[in-house]
Parts: sequence; structure tokens; C-alpha cells
Amino acid sequence: LQISGYLNLLANTIDNFTHGLAVAASFLVSRKVGFLTTMAILLHEIPHEVGDFAILLRAGFDRWSAAKMQLSTALGGILGACFAICAQSPKGAGEMVAWILPFTSGGFLYIALVNVVPDLLEEKNPWNSLQQILLLCTGITVMVLLSLT
Repeated sequence: LQISGYLNLLANTIDNFTHGLAVAASFLVSRKVGFLTTMAILLHEIPHEVGDFAILLRAGFDRWSAAKMQLSTALGGILGACFAICAQSPKGAGEMVAWILPFTSGGFLYIALVNVVPDLLEEKNPWNSLQQILLLCTGITVMVLLSLT
């Protein structure tokens, strides 16, 4: 098996840990924030996990092993949620959320921009760049509208 498969599993476990942190911390703020965060992460994770599964197949894992390994990385999310809950202050979620939500949000923004901006800069067709920027703005608009409800 290629080392890239194992590196992908490690990265996916860390990614799922931060997702668990974000979901638990969001629910400690409010149910609304928790549900919005959960939906955003689910929408991100579905295509992400399919891509990771394909990476594992290319690295030499058979389908069953790749599926089991992908499922095992989900434990990182559970550990992240447990960590966030255990880090909660007896005074309430305020102190804990003061560092967890900015940390996870910054990580998500960094990863998104590292993946999106280089593709936009390399795009030769201005119409494709415009479409990507419009879709990015649409996503931001949807998040703002959901936060207002």
C-alpha cells in the first residue's frame, strides 16, 4: 500500500477531530448554531469522504478495507466532540467557545481558500472564474440568510 493512503487517513482523522470540536462547541452556544454548523459540515463531508475513498482505492486498499478505514477516521470527530465537551468551563460555554470556534473557523477558512484561490488564479477562462466566484458568493449569502432565521 502506498504511503499516500495512510497520510490521507491521518489528515482525515485530524480534519474530523476539528469537525467534532466545531459541532460540540456550536451546540454549547445554541441549538441553532449547532444545527447550522452540523449541516455545513455534512455538506462539506459527503463529497470529501467520497474523494478520500477514491484516494484509498488508488493507494492500493480494496473497497472493504477502504470503507473500514474511512469509518475509523470518524472516531476523530467523536474524540473532538468529547474534547470540546470536557473542556467546557463550569461557568458555561463562553470561555471554551472563545477559543474553539475561532480556531475551527479559521482552519476551515484556510483550507477552503488554499483549495479555491490557486484554482481561480490558474483558470484561463474568465467565464469559469466568474462562475466560481458567483458560487462562492452564493454560498456566503446562504450562510448569512440561514444565520438570520
